[in-house]
Amino acid sequence: MAARASRPRVGPLAAHGGTAPTLDVDALLDDRGTGIIVCCGSGGVGKTTTSAALALRAAERGRKVVVLTIDPARRLAQAMGIERLDNTPRPVTGLAPGATGSLDAMMLDMKRTFDEVVESQASPEKARQILENPFYIALSSSFAGTQEYMAMEKLGQLHADAQRDGTYDLIVVDTPPSRSALDFLDAPERLSSFLDGRFIRLMLAPARGPAKLMSAGFGMITGALNKILGGQVLSDMQTFVAALDTVFGGFRARAQKTYALLQADGTAFLVVAAPEPDALREAAYFVERLGEDRMPLAGLVVNRAAPPPRGTLSAEEATTAAARLRKRDPGSLTAGLLRLHADRVRMVEREAVLRDRFAAAHPHVATTVVPALSTDVHDLTGLRRIGTLLAKG
Repeated sequence: MAARASRPRVGPLAAHGGTAPTLDVDALLDDRGTGIIVCCGSGGVGKTTTSAALALRAAERGRKVVVLTIDPARRLAQAMGIERLDNTPRPVTGLAPGATGSLDAMMLDMKRTFDEVVESQASPEKARQILENPFYIALSSSFAGTQEYMAMEKLGQLHADAQRDGTYDLIVVDTPPSRSALDFLDAPERLSSFLDGRFIRLMLAPARGPAKLMSAGFGMITGALNKILGGQVLSDMQTFVAALDTVFGGFRARAQKTYALLQADGTAFLVVAAPEPDALREAAYFVERLGEDRMPLAGLVVNRAAPPPRGTLSAEEATTAAARLRKRDPGSLTAGLLRLHADRVRMVEREAVLRDRFAAAHPHVATTVVPALSTDVHDLTGLRRIGTLLAKG
């Protein structure tokens, strides 16, 4: 499949290496044609904080925003001054004076979203049959891929509600950590494969076909499964699959619609990374995978970069000066400060090399670099500061 050209909002060439265009974050947030921003990247790079900071900045610049996190951490609620986050969007108070936008925040409740889908697609009696089924309860709570699929469902719901009611004009999505952050792209196909698989068709045979399908061979198979799984478990599975089969068409249609929504012009993906070799390798994977799936990439956020030290003294000059001072005064405080300066300069240089390597391999990916803060972000003031740094690039 041919890669779709990305549509970065760019400014002048970046100072960090001169090879990558600079991502213009404010232009992205102010563009009313952008209705969805998806933040993805490996674990521990600050996606949740980045998502919240972008949402807050967009709201304070006049957008009606909801931020959806599917990261299990609870930092977002704490930073936004909300006691808890759940499947219902909750208003965030404390926006800057004069802000004309609004901000809601929510955290994906995987099972509740699955329940909502069932309730919307089935009759009350059929929905009750599914929701009370033990196999469904296990599937909706812990089955591999369910979280990613339900994230797509919730995004689709939010977008449909926003289009119908005008509640939001921007949805910011915080994805799960690691490469599973892109698993939601595969979720519809995985669920389709599961429900269309040979084993599931076998479970459906008694419900779909005439009695003659209950052949001796099928009887032998179900007898063996009874011994392995237990009669009640097998019965629960058959009941669940037969009930779900009546609503699966709606599952697939909405998932395909949401997938198309992710590919649309109104969506922008931001890849978040740390200035470290492993994180930037993962970022390269995300960029390439998004291109293969024809998803619109807005750019790269390099988070928690080492702030450049003050002054123009090189690492070598600082090290040499520190050595001379230590000869004269072994306990010299100035010598210690010079060594710290040298370490900081080397760190900044290493990170610049890593960014330049990424830019050489992906020259069209617009980038913004956010320096590391000395303290953790735990409130709106901290998120607002991160937003300012994101916009400065």
